Amino acid sequence: MLTFAYQARDATGKITSGVQEGLNEENAINTLMARGLMVLSIQKRAASKMARATRKVSDTDLVVFTRQLATMVDAGLPLIGALTALFEQSDPKKQAGLRRVVGEVTASVQEGSTFNDAIGKHPKVFSRLYTSMVKAGESGGLLASVLDRLAGFLEATARLKKKVKSAMTYPVIVISIALAITTFLIVKIVPVFASIFADFGAKLPAPTQFLIDLSDFIRAQWYWIVGAIIGVVYAIRSWLKSKTGAEAWDRWKLKLPIFGPLTHKICMTRFARTFAQLIRSGVPILEVMQIVGDTSGNSVVSKALFGVATDIEKGDRLTAALSRQPVFPPMMLRMVSAGEDTGKIDTMLEKMADFWDEEIEATLNALTSLLEPLLIVFLGVIVGGIVIAMFLPIFKLNDVVSANK
Repeated sequence: MLTFAYQARDATGKITSGVQEGLNEENAINTLMARGLMVLSIQKRAASKMARATRKVSDTDLVVFTRQLATMVDAGLPLIGALTALFEQSDPKKQAGLRRVVGEVTASVQEGSTFNDAIGKHPKVFSRLYTSMVKAGESGGLLASVLDRLAGFLEATARLKKKVKSAMTYPVIVISIALAITTFLIVKIVPVFASIFADFGAKLPAPTQFLIDLSDFIRAQWYWIVGAIIGVVYAIRSWLKSKTGAEAWDRWKLKLPIFGPLTHKICMTRFARTFAQLIRSGVPILEVMQIVGDTSGNSVVSKALFGVATDIEKGDRLTAALSRQPVFPPMMLRMVSAGEDTGKIDTMLEKMADFWDEEIEATLNALTSLLEPLLIVFLGVIVGGIVIAMFLPIFKLNDVVSANK
């Protein structure tokens, strides 16, 4: 974004001056005219701080932007006017990324681009699902309703992410605390006890001796340990980023005892909800399968969906194509079959997504309730074990003194 100093005349004839941000001079003038100002002079000043702002846009900001844009367009406000209003009302500090992106989209639309092409220039903010639905809405003259459905979809997706993150927050915090306490005890407390026990001159119990040896090793070789941990983490991350590693990890996630079914349900609800929204918005079926495959979040599901797309392209029904892929559960196949017979596939899949959302929430609540006592026991065993090992020689002080004598 650039900053322009301007002089303009308002509706009452009064001359006002100020600064206006814009991608270029024409964009700044159009923005001022949209505010009811007649520009008398305008001059570029300097690069705006917003030009250095991050392009990252939060899920919440994107949902609010989509919902507000849908409301304005539905009320009959021109698209450029609605985008300009959203640009001006966004907070330059808290919503710098959104403000920048909306400003660039507004400028592109003012220059003659379609809304779909304008948002397509920002794939990190507007996903392929978003742009495809907007394209279908613009083609069919149903942009307002498509944006409204898109906002609902984004809200449901963000809600699911929050549930999963909140369920994982507690275990991560407890494990981090356990590691911190354990490290502190081994590095700071155990050496104090070791110096005391050294004066006894007797053989220490095996757990105590092991803990003292472990403390000596960690304090002497801590840089090698830290380097090894960093190296292992980097190697694992590099492997997971590779195609082979990502596919193996995705397959493994689906086979886990408790978390496997949960991961599978999350993938299925994402597939069902995305598919329903795209079909309802009028996106062609083959393009729908391509988009759903890209946004499934699991390479196993993606491969299955690409196989389904190939079968559909050959002329197969959706139910028959899905049934050849074992990743799709029988319940979904029956719902899709009923949807094909009645012409309401989108409704059926949306009901399936709602059903799975309820099951996911119930599973997460049950896991959270189960993990809380298990993690407390884990923390107690780790810390308690260290404390007992340190006090074990004191409990056997008489034996130690007798051995000395």
